Amino acid sequence: MVWVVIILMLFIFQTATILIGEYKRPAKTVAWLLVLFIFPIIGFIMYYFMAKEYSQRKMVRRKGRRKMSEMKHQWMGSNGSDAVFGKGKYELFEDTRLCGLLYNIPGSPITMHNRTEVLTNADVTYEAMLQAIEVAQNHIHFEFYTIRDDEIGRKFQDALIRKAKQGVQVRVIYDGVGSYSLSAAYINKFKQAGVSIHPFLRPLIAFFDKRMNYRNHRKIIVIDGLVGFLGGINIGNEYVGADPKLGFWRDTHLKLYGDSVYYLQQTFMTDWLFVSSERLMDNTLFPEHNEPKASLAQVISSGPDAHWDAIQEMFFAGIVAAKKRVYMTTPYFIPDPSITMALKTAVISGVDVRIILPYKADSRIVQYASRSYLLELMQAGVQFYLYRKGFIHAKVMIIDHLMATVGTANVDMRSFFSNFEINAVMFDTAVIERLEDDFFMDLKDSEELKLAEFEQRSRMEKGKEIIARLLSPLF
Repeated sequence: MVWVVIILMLFIFQTATILIGEYKRPAKTVAWLLVLFIFPIIGFIMYYFMAKEYSQRKMVRRKGRRKMSEMKHQWMGSNGSDAVFGKGKYELFEDTRLCGLLYNIPGSPITMHNRTEVLTNADVTYEAMLQAIEVAQNHIHFEFYTIRDDEIGRKFQDALIRKAKQGVQVRVIYDGVGSYSLSAAYINKFKQAGVSIHPFLRPLIAFFDKRMNYRNHRKIIVIDGLVGFLGGINIGNEYVGADPKLGFWRDTHLKLYGDSVYYLQQTFMTDWLFVSSERLMDNTLFPEHNEPKASLAQVISSGPDAHWDAIQEMFFAGIVAAKKRVYMTTPYFIPDPSITMALKTAVISGVDVRIILPYKADSRIVQYASRSYLLELMQAGVQFYLYRKGFIHAKVMIIDHLMATVGTANVDMRSFFSNFEINAVMFDTAVIERLEDDFFMDLKDSEELKLAEFEQRSRMEKGKEIIARLLSPLF
């Protein structure tokens, strides 16, 4: 009898800890309680080491705000503020509320001197990246969630080492979880060539430091402070279609010039300080450029070190602002309640809402979780399309002819609230139209998911979706 009381009290303690620790996110509370119910002791140990505790999130945010403030001071000391889009020019936008929200995102001003190239798929993107690396004169900053020790990974390694031997400063960041299979030999080859390379939280350290849930999902290259890349593409053979399971890999990346590169640089510098404790203070990191006032753009970074969930709020504000269309492509679709409500409200209001998702999945449980969100949105009128040509990994949203965003963030709760992510928002009509052309090309390679057919899926499928949805806040 005593043992029963002890076990009961222990279970109550574990339940109460989760309820108190996750009270601001009910969906996450339910997910952890389900894990605890299935694995009573193991589940609580997993929660203790892996959960994003509110107190720790506040601590990380304070540290992040301090670093961002220091970087902003350095940036303002090296550059004038005339490049920043001013409050008095809201008339350039059709929606002053959207503009107001975007304008007030800390550390992410809308800038005026930019040029943007849309890069479709990895073969084109890798070629552009390698060409930019080849002409680097001062520094190369290279940050990716996944770097593989394969043919593509070695091609980039050779290019970076070659530049390091020429005297170019080469700094590399890789995520400890996303690049968990990266060999010691690969890393040591960089170090022996003079390349500075650091992981963003090694898995074992992150586990015992209770930061396993924080993953740096960013993909950033900055060349000499003048040219930048960001988007959905990592470094590996699968991105050129070499994965026999997934086949053709459809993705979108950006090449940036001008003011927006400064904010890619600022994000990299903040991450570099975190991983290496080295404060980069060289003025050559922010050189002057000659881009005209040709294109408005904004680089938005988000993560547990930021005060705002800036990318999630940008997505929400964009959907709410839409008057004619919301076109979205994402490989992982696990929206939080606000994004779900925004999409439903938009489509009920007469907005054309179309979303492209993968038909093939690189994660079955994530796919089941995604599909659990589709029915209520389809019933409201949202159109979903499943990409059949291969695996679609592009992360794109287009709002009217008002704005478009491309970056590293998926439309899921992990990207919005847990990962370190970075997106670019473009307001240039030519860029928006180019992304729209790609979207319609992808529609041709997709099959619309019909509501009547979707409602006929088996009870087994529905059961898998229910379980996956309950656990989805933890993915």
